[in-house]
Amino acid sequence: MAYSGLSLLSHALTGNKRWPAILSTPDMRSSYDIVIIGAGGHGLATAHYLAANHGITNIAVIESGWIGGGNTARNTTIVRSDYLLNSSFGLKNFALKLWSDLTQDLNFNLMYEPRGYVDLAHSDGELEHFTLRANAMRLRGGDADILTGQALQERVPELDFSGDKRFEISGALVQESGGVVRHDAVAWGFARKASTAGVHIFQNCPATGFETEGGKITAVQTPQGRIACKQAFISVAGASSAVAGMAGINLPLNSINVQAFVTEPVKPALDAVVNYNAGLSYISQTDKGEFVLGGATDGYSSFARRGSFERIEDVLARAVQMFPFLTRLRLMRHWSGTADIPMDGNAIVGRTPIEGLMINAGWGYAGFKATPAVGWCMAELLATGKTPDLIAPFALERFETGAEQDDGGIGPYPWLH
Repeated sequence: MAYSGLSLLSHALTGNKRWPAILSTPDMRSSYDIVIIGAGGHGLATAHYLAANHGITNIAVIESGWIGGGNTARNTTIVRSDYLLNSSFGLKNFALKLWSDLTQDLNFNLMYEPRGYVDLAHSDGELEHFTLRANAMRLRGGDADILTGQALQERVPELDFSGDKRFEISGALVQESGGVVRHDAVAWGFARKASTAGVHIFQNCPATGFETEGGKITAVQTPQGRIACKQAFISVAGASSAVAGMAGINLPLNSINVQAFVTEPVKPALDAVVNYNAGLSYISQTDKGEFVLGGATDGYSSFARRGSFERIEDVLARAVQMFPFLTRLRLMRHWSGTADIPMDGNAIVGRTPIEGLMINAGWGYAGFKATPAVGWCMAELLATGKTPDLIAPFALERFETGAEQDDGGIGPYPWLH
């Protein structure tokens, strides 16, 4: 049923007894046209766009845990497209445009807020690089401004410019269309829409193996039985190397822990997302009043999904340099996720050496913000067999051809991206 103010009032008056379940509970078929492994944002978005854009609904989405229990809900909800390389900007900016209409398209409140993303520079050289990036964004149709001095202070009045700082603030790149989206609402919004269209979604049902014949995918094995399929799509952030390994595919990535945490709630004090680049610390305030903070990876490979006090200390030290009033707040809760990061710090999206088996992995920090664009493009690839231009640069074979997509210009060091 459609959600609306009238339906909410009607159900409130009738005792809330007629709300249907968000997801259907279908029996698993022996075969589907497409099996999507991973019911996170990317997998569910792909299922939705396969149904909405291409009319394909004979799809099974299998998830090892529960919807909203993986990396989709283990992030800091930030969306933006302030990237220098054409490949990264193009895909993220397409996602940013999709975010603005998704609440209406899905009939599910995703709480998208384009409150602005403020990326701080800490030297004249860094600010010059930001200016180059802002100009490149403008030339490609994106919005970007460079603010310094009083203009930046007026945009973010809470920023502390006083006294001697270890890393002074030279200016900032500001993308006003950037902001935040409610992460678990994204998962449930796509899941509800796909399920309504006829897609079968199975929770607590991991992939345990793959069957191939003549170099083609023929089936996916699960604890609930074997599922024959024409195509399969692996989209399991945090477990990409393990699941791809079941099919004999060795992905060039490391899995590294990333942490985030929130403070106790207070009255509104910050209306933008602010990123401190010297060591990395980013912060925003939720509608409930909590400050959400995150930072760099832990620097070592791990699947543990638990954090370290050292990284918390690093992030908070930089956060209080930006906003000294944070010293008066207590941390309320903490979580972590596993970021799969390839050698060039960018995603791996598209075909694998096994015909019919597709992969979506290695998003690191950037996965959540790209969610609708990845779903749109992967649905097109699965439905038509043609790779969309927006994801072509992220093909797995780029590591053989030397066409790496290194936004950071850092090289083959995943822990630095």
